[in-house]
Amino acid sequence: MISNTQFEKELEIIVANALREDVGDGDHSSLACIPEDAQGKAQLLVKDTGIIAGIAFAERVFQAVDSNLDVHCLMEEGTLVKPGDVVLTVSGSTQAILKAERLVLNAVQRMSAIATKTHSYVALLEGTHTKILDTRKTTPGIRALEKWAVKIGGGVNHRFALYDAIMLKDNHIDFAGGISQAIQKTQAYLAATGKDLALIVEARNLEEVREILRSDGVHRILLDNFNYEDTRKAVAMINGKCQTESSGNINEETLRNYAECGVDFISSGALTHSIYNMDLSLKAC
Repeated sequence: MISNTQFEKELEIIVANALREDVGDGDHSSLACIPEDAQGKAQLLVKDTGIIAGIAFAERVFQAVDSNLDVHCLMEEGTLVKPGDVVLTVSGSTQAILKAERLVLNAVQRMSAIATKTHSYVALLEGTHTKILDTRKTTPGIRALEKWAVKIGGGVNHRFALYDAIMLKDNHIDFAGGISQAIQKTQAYLAATGKDLALIVEARNLEEVREILRSDGVHRILLDNFNYEDTRKAVAMINGKCQTESSGNINEETLRNYAECGVDFISSGALTHSIYNMDLSLKAC
């Protein structure tokens, strides 16, 4: 995974770009009717049920807009919330509060929805050793927020991007001339570049699992679109030689069944690409 320094840089970029996009040369609605020296207070109000996430990011946004804003957080990340709960209050320049409002709401609503869905998947896996993973199926430009939300919900981050792990999927394998060739070329590349990256290889059937197992140095085998029976057989064949991951059209109805096949991880793009934002509002108080 990426370092804390890289993650912090991603957050800085997200805040700067989002404010550039939303504010431009000024919040003219507020500038037109709110005195520059006006002071106010607002609260982040919950209108839905779920897991709250993004509180720390909201605080970061308020501080980026105006470092003199006073943010008082009333809840911790990952708390189960219900309609009527107040997540935080912010006081200070009314113009600054209004300038930050939409970015705070957009981020916290989406992060909370992702954390809520992740939490529901984690609950379905209770009693198994299987962990839920996110994917790179994220909203362009805000991946750091969405993967952060997965962690708040109790999930585990997969690789962050193309640069922090190697995953040989079907197209890599086919373009490289086969599984063994793809693995050999990858290992030669890693040796030549001195990069220390985990190697994950996708298998589409049991024969491909057998072929992958003939190579050393594979960190994890991804069992793509396997049925339950073949997943159990694959886990038995791998027998702890490397990690195992199930993926492909797995949902709430099938999640636990795959976990009970013995895989270490289940990855799901639905954690980030198929969610409905939590309903929140920022209201003067």
